[in-house]
Amino acid sequence: MSDFLSTTLPKFAQIFTSIAIFFAVLLFLFGIAGRVNGRAQRPLAIALFFGPAAILLIFGLVSPAIQTILYSFKDADGLAYIGFDNYTWMFQDENIHTVLINTVLWVIITPIVTTAIGLTLAVLLDRMKHESLPKSLIFMPMAISFVGASIIWRFVYDYAKEGYPQTGLLTNLTRLIGKEPHNWMLENPLNSLLLMVIFVWVQTGFAMVILSAAIKAVPSDIVEASALDGASGMKLFRNITFPMVRSTFTVVLATNVVGALKLFDIVQTMTGGNFGTNVLANEMYAQIFVQFNQGRGSALAVALFLLVAPILIYNIVHLRRERQH
Repeated sequence: MSDFLSTTLPKFAQIFTSIAIFFAVLLFLFGIAGRVNGRAQRPLAIALFFGPAAILLIFGLVSPAIQTILYSFKDADGLAYIGFDNYTWMFQDENIHTVLINTVLWVIITPIVTTAIGLTLAVLLDRMKHESLPKSLIFMPMAISFVGASIIWRFVYDYAKEGYPQTGLLTNLTRLIGKEPHNWMLENPLNSLLLMVIFVWVQTGFAMVILSAAIKAVPSDIVEASALDGASGMKLFRNITFPMVRSTFTVVLATNVVGALKLFDIVQTMTGGNFGTNVLANEMYAQIFVQFNQGRGSALAVALFLLVAPILIYNIVHLRRERQH
């Protein structure tokens, strides 16, 4: 314990000292800016507010991104340049083909299912009395990390060998309907679909809350006028409710797509990427921290960034268009 404190405390002291110096410099500069008058006041204020953010952006995002791109053209030790060999490996290795297919399935299935269920729940609970209680229960999994959720669902999918007591909920339900249970995590592609259930369980509450807020923002007079014209049920939803919340639906869908692309925790906790369940983010972690191959890990990181970037750009453009209208 004493050795741990002796090595850890100095590191924390350096961190807090650096933060204190950073804020002290900012306070000093703001103090000087407060006394400046005339033409120099506005450009100085812009520089003071933009400067720290730009510095943090450069050192915290731009610099690591450039370094990752450079490492993607290097060998496993990150010393010698080997050109596009790491990217060639990505498209030639059969295991990476499986990883890419799994990632695409995650991106297609989980965001659509999650957002659709969230929208359905938001519509059903919108007119319900005491809606806050079921909404709180559905949103509750959002308070659990993906690791915690995976541990919970591990007990649901648990399977024991013959002669041992079965504690898994899914296994016992299978026996109740007269079917023979299996080790669910070994059966591909069923195991990947079962892992997707965990993602949907956690993220549905988020989709429901955001879409429910959008539905409540729909003007009541429009809904009442449509009801007087004979619109109700699915017709009212199709012609009034959904068009009014389409932009929010798109944002929630894009957010879940990005979450599915970056997925790591569930796969790593449940299967470690084995049994045909591996995805891009988990393979990137394995290449860098398990196989110690910085080049291939960096190439996978660049590929992940290239997949996420178009979705983020579309999201930003879509929001700007909505604001203009």
